[in-house]
Formats: sequence, C-alpha cells, structure tokens
Amino acid sequence: MAQLSDDCFAFGGPMMSVDEAVGLITARVNAIADIETVALVDADGRVLARDIAAPLPLPPFTNSAVDGYAVRDADLPQQEERALPLDGRIQAGGSAQAPIKPGHTARIFTGAPMPPEAGTVFMQEDVRIDDAGNIVLPAGLKRGANVRPAGEDIPEGHLALRAGQRLLPQHVALTAAFGLTRLDVIRRIRVAVFSTGDELASPGEPRAPSQLYDSNRFMLMAMLRRLGCEVSDLGILRDERASLADGLKQVAGSHDLILTTGGVSTGEEDHVKAAVESIGSLVLWRMAIKPGRPVAMGIIDGTPLIGLPGNPVASFVTFVHVVRPTVLALAGGLPEPLLPIPIRAAFSYGKKIGRREYVRATLRRGEDGALEAVKFPREGAGLLSSLVETDGLVELGEDIKRVEPGESVGFLSYADLL
Repeated sequence: MAQLSDDCFAFGGPMMSVDEAVGLITARVNAIADIETVALVDADGRVLARDIAAPLPLPPFTNSAVDGYAVRDADLPQQEERALPLDGRIQAGGSAQAPIKPGHTARIFTGAPMPPEAGTVFMQEDVRIDDAGNIVLPAGLKRGANVRPAGEDIPEGHLALRAGQRLLPQHVALTAAFGLTRLDVIRRIRVAVFSTGDELASPGEPRAPSQLYDSNRFMLMAMLRRLGCEVSDLGILRDERASLADGLKQVAGSHDLILTTGGVSTGEEDHVKAAVESIGSLVLWRMAIKPGRPVAMGIIDGTPLIGLPGNPVASFVTFVHVVRPTVLALAGGLPEPLLPIPIRAAFSYGKKIGRREYVRATLRRGEDGALEAVKFPREGAGLLSSLVETDGLVELGEDIKRVEPGESVGFLSYADLL
C-alpha cells in the first residue's frame, strides 16, 4: 500500500498552473511495489513491472515479404530480363533447407523461409511465364528486395518494452510474438469512490423532488476501470461529519487512493472537509483551468484523497489532468502526456490570459475537406449533453486570449484521454 506523510501535500498559495499541479502530485506519490503475474490474455491495460528484452529476433528467420519467386543473388538479371526454370516450391511454415540450383528460381509465398543463398524475391505480378514454362524475370530489381531479414523488426536482446509501460493491445501482440504466455505486472490500483450530499440519489432508488440522480460517481468509476483500477463503490455518503470520518478511516487502510466528487469546498455545508481534517490533512487549492478550478488533495493514514468538483464536465476534465497522472504514478507507470492534435477552429472564443481552458467541440469536414472543430453551442460545466454530443476538447493554452475561425487549435479526442 502506498503510504504518504500527512504533510506530503501541504501546499497552497496562488492559483497553480495545470503543469505545476501535475508535476507536484506525481513527484510526491510513491509507487506501489506489489507485483503479480497474469496470463497474456489478461495483460491489456496493466502496467508492466519488469523490462522485457527480446528473447528471439523478430522475425526469427529470413522470409519472403510477398508471393513470388526467389532467386540466388548471382542470378539476378542486370541489364535485360532473364528466363529461369522452376526449382521447387516453398510455402509458409515449410522447410527451405536445400539451396536453389544455380540458374533456377523457386516459387515462394509470403512468410515462407528463404532458401540458402537466395536473397531476393520477385513479386508474382512482375514476372511472366514463357512458352517453355520458364519464369521470366525483369531486369533492375535491387538485391534483397521483398525479403524480411531475421531481426529486421527487433533484434534478439533488444529492450522491447520498459517497466512502467501501460500495456495496450499492440504491446500484448509483441509479447505474444516473443512466445511469452505470462507477464509480471503491477497489481491493480485500489480506488475507493464516493459522492457526497443529501441532494443526491443513486439510480434505481427513490428520488425526492429536490434531489438529482448521482451521475459523477458512475462516470469516475468507468474512467478508473479504463485505467485498469480495482474500484470500490462507497455510494453516496451523507452530509454528517462523524459518519463521513468513520467511513473514510475504514477504507484508507485498504485502498491506494480515495476519490470523491463534490462536497470538498469551503462552505459550511461541505462536511467532507471537516471530516477529512479530523482524521488526516486536507489542502484546498485552485488550478488555473476551466472548467474545474477547485480541487482538493489530502492524506488519510498515508492514503491520498482527491476531491473533484461536483459539476460533471469539471469533474471529467480534472479527472483527466489530476487523477489520471496520479493513478499512473501510483502504479509506477511511465508518463503519458496528452498531446493535442492541431486542427482548425470553426468558432470564435475569448478567454482569460494565464488560464488553460477546455472547450467541448465536435469535428466536421470544412468545404475544403480539412477537419475543423465546432464548439458546443451552450456553456456550463453541468451539461452532460456537452460531453455526449461532442468528440473531444479543444485545449486553449494559458497565453491564448482569443480564438477566431480559421486559426489552428489543439484538439484532444475523448478516445485519447484514457
């Protein structure tokens, strides 16, 4: 279990930039050390615990990249085409121990091993067959064409995957190509999630006229699971200091992170603040970000607590920028910086200097065929429809004051945020 000192997050002061906040958090979180071994089919999304060096070269043998005809380097046509008789047929998965006879060619298929002394393959569509049944090869093909040498992709012993890599399907494919069946990974990060407030009701339960169904909790749990976390749903904790403190104290010892949405502010009805301070430490701070300025960070018995804003869009945006890097740091994962893709703006927008803003936007093709971002027509951090009916977020940096149609902006697809 990751243990942090109670003064680990004792910071405050003026509004903090997003990059400063992320750097501060990741520098103070200690990665857990628990390792488990999982089957290859269960490795997707897990954080690799140990480096993997290639146990064999990829490909492990020299093979043909196309369906065609293999020839010895000495028999390559130079100035004019040349007709060669056939000498054998080599299929993928077959043997090619015998060399091709001098002055001959062999039929070969994609993935089949190259026979000894043969170093070039002519594509079948580039040759013709003469009346005598010989294969007529055109002149000018470079030596080694259409051949995949052993180790061309990855040489044996090469560091193929680093510890801390969050495994994606392509990484799983690579380890399978090495013949591995099990991988050492960091155990799943255990996160306790709860919402707070008497104004909330869980879906499926009776809802009073003055209550809202709790949506943030389910959104955050889904996002955590996409990061490979093991999630405990604590439900809705009511606005009562003693019971809140008791509930948080119980889960702190068995979880690596506590995540809440709403109720961790400075108002007299924000009882989570008082509850956390009675059993640990809590620091409220502001990020120079919109939506999502207020965020809370705390420690309960060595377990970090993150309090996100209650508005759904603000909760979504701050999860991406605060919780996501914290989870990766807890798992000892390599940094995964978010890299906005340049795209053309199809909207006008003004903002404050010194604050990073995220504008919900939909992609479309302009009249010239180029992709452009269209801003969601309504404002408000409480509009779930603005997340559902858009494709991602336009990132407007701290030094930007205004955007006009036609200007280049950075776009983050929702698909790339987790």
